[in-house]
Amino acid sequence: MTANLPFETLKTLVKEGTIDTVLVCLVDMQGRLMGKRFHASNFVEHSWQETHCCDYLLATDLEMATPDGFASTSWESGYGDYVMRPDLTTLRLAPWLPGTAMVLCDVLDHHHHAAVSHSPRSILKSQIERLGARNTVANMATELEFFLFEKTCDQLRRKSFRKLKPISGYNEDYHILQTSKEEIIMRPLRNHLVAAGIEVENSKGEAETGQEELNIRYADALTCADNHTIAKHAAKEIAWQQGFSASFLAKWHQDKVGSASHVHQSLWSDSGESLFRDSVDRYGMSTTMRQYVAGLLKYASDITCFLAPYVNSYKRFCEGSFAPTKIAWSVDNRTAGFRLCGDGSAIRIECRIGGADLNPYLAQAALIAAGLAGIEEELELAPPTSGNIYADTEARDIPRNLRDASEALNGSAMLRSAFGDEVVEHYVRAARWELEEFDRVVTDYELMRGFERA
Repeated sequence: MTANLPFETLKTLVKEGTIDTVLVCLVDMQGRLMGKRFHASNFVEHSWQETHCCDYLLATDLEMATPDGFASTSWESGYGDYVMRPDLTTLRLAPWLPGTAMVLCDVLDHHHHAAVSHSPRSILKSQIERLGARNTVANMATELEFFLFEKTCDQLRRKSFRKLKPISGYNEDYHILQTSKEEIIMRPLRNHLVAAGIEVENSKGEAETGQEELNIRYADALTCADNHTIAKHAAKEIAWQQGFSASFLAKWHQDKVGSASHVHQSLWSDSGESLFRDSVDRYGMSTTMRQYVAGLLKYASDITCFLAPYVNSYKRFCEGSFAPTKIAWSVDNRTAGFRLCGDGSAIRIECRIGGADLNPYLAQAALIAAGLAGIEEELELAPPTSGNIYADTEARDIPRNLRDASEALNGSAMLRSAFGDEVVEHYVRAARWELEEFDRVVTDYELMRGFERA
């Protein structure tokens, strides 16, 4: 990846007074940007080399709690520091914020300066290195689906997120008139991301009231994950600037379609040749692609925790909603968990299991690991499934809840080999903490259903 904003150019902009702030960010377990705002003069003089953060940032939850049970850090160990080392190849302007640039960091151990193995960026990099040993590159593209709501998140929070009103009143899938009304948010989002070096292809209305989709051009896996994370962050900030809110919750209402993050994948030689293409094959798939897809199918349950990380994530898997329920592959069929797309050098496999709430680094790393396992095991790919796959009684179900998915993750010999035991156990603990927190809550559903009648 080439820096959108070369470091020497940043120095010039700082000297001129054009840039006064640099966001120095790591990506946490939940896929959020965490870090510090540096005065730009300090960053270019000193902090471009490294800064520090508390190690709880990679052992927390959406609430920024300090759960017990993580081997990496605890109250007993004193919650020490990690090193945040800016990756200057990610340095860029953040044009939606005045006078601001940003950079993403790798997270290192404070004592030995080794990469922290359970850092999402480190996990993806390790799988990219496995591909590199094969002179292979993974190209990826993610689709970002999300909802826009009237009022800001702060205003909605003060009303306990009740009576939420989407920005539109009807299904706006591909709808130009309705999405014209939303250009107050989507136009600056597209343009600011492009100005930040992120190649936006398009945005569109999705298949629900107030639902958007943002599509970014495919790139190598690490760049794709970086772009996804920055774009998600920008969508929230730009919506807030305009008095609205953007939510990437997988399922915000039982009567509404959920939000996905489909992941398109293909493997290429380091000389730029598609390793998935075979013009003689009936479906255009090479042996490498067939084995890769067979790995995705075999290990889909093992990796679901990284595609659907929260209790709410599983509410999205509903028949007739364009969210899959079965572990099957198809040829251009949106009822399957995996869909064959494109032809020629554009041939690729789309994973449709992931929700909008996924962490792209973890999701892509898990998909690469599963695909590589299929190649290494020389798995045979079963014929594609056709028709309404929701009704296919032969296909395996996607894990239906976080408890089942976390147990599959815990028992995955494939992921323990690919990621290491420490990483797997770290994210198993994260999933179990989500379950513990949910299990202790008395929900509105329980009160409404049983307060009087139980």
